[in-house]
Amino acid sequence: MRVIFMGTPDFSVGTLEALIAAGHDVCLAVTQPDKPKGRGKEMQFPPVKETAIKHGIPVYQPRKIREPECVETLRKYNADVMVVIAFGQILPGTILEMTPYGCINVHASLLPKYRGAAPIQWSIIEGEAVTGVTTMQMDEGLDTGDMIMKKEVPIAEDETGESLHDKLAEAGAALCVETLKALKDKTAVFEKQGESPTAYAKMLTKEMGNIDWSRSAVQIERLVRGLNSWPSAYTHWDGKVMKIWRAKAEADSAGAGQPGTVTEVDKDSFAVQTGDGVLRVYEVQIPGKKRMDTGAFLRGYTMEPGTSLTRE
Repeated sequence: MRVIFMGTPDFSVGTLEALIAAGHDVCLAVTQPDKPKGRGKEMQFPPVKETAIKHGIPVYQPRKIREPECVETLRKYNADVMVVIAFGQILPGTILEMTPYGCINVHASLLPKYRGAAPIQWSIIEGEAVTGVTTMQMDEGLDTGDMIMKKEVPIAEDETGESLHDKLAEAGAALCVETLKALKDKTAVFEKQGESPTAYAKMLTKEMGNIDWSRSAVQIERLVRGLNSWPSAYTHWDGKVMKIWRAKAEADSAGAGQPGTVTEVDKDSFAVQTGDGVLRVYEVQIPGKKRMDTGAFLRGYTMEPGTSLTRE
């Protein structure tokens, strides 16, 4: 098929690579404009642009895809289908209906669950045991189009947002190739979505990571895992922001105190009382330092039972 590919972040790259490997003619890659990054504010290419350039694919970076001139630019490529995965802009009907096979989206959840911007992280935060990817025929709603294919992916007990991102990116790439084959062979089956049984998977913010120690240890552990590697879960210790990168929920220990109180310190970890159970912390980071095992942190800093970790 002649494909216009629309995507921006790392999550999209695997699908682009898979389409190329499967022999599809990717005639254009549409992605978000370059953005400044780092202290030097140097302009950085989106991952999809880097991949497209590597394969000699033309790149188009419109600021507003809805503009009439953008629509006409896409039309000139006479594509059979558009594949859209984490592009970052809402497409108008004129684009959704432009090609014979329309716009096919790869979404990182088992729709209609977790429609929205951050389904990967929310599936962990909400304690799902299984998630997956769904291909769908896009309409003008937000992740509401007819479903075509699904692939389930189990969520491991120690799953993080980062590790699940990679698993779903790989699953989505394979499923997209399979979906395009079904479309071309006219064997694709389209299924209407019902109402979503879960809340909208809203975009992540740094403020979400501010740990509320009155919540249960299980909930806080899921937050830590879900927000790893961005934006991270954190608390406040000794006037500093302490990021918590790895932790495990445990049952209540003897001598439990108020939520946020350090109840136990050993060589390689410390335990914090929550509203239900304790959270044992195994990896942290403080300002100006790299991520470190708690054992390394405790060799350089003092953490004693009775210390309070707070939200402010």
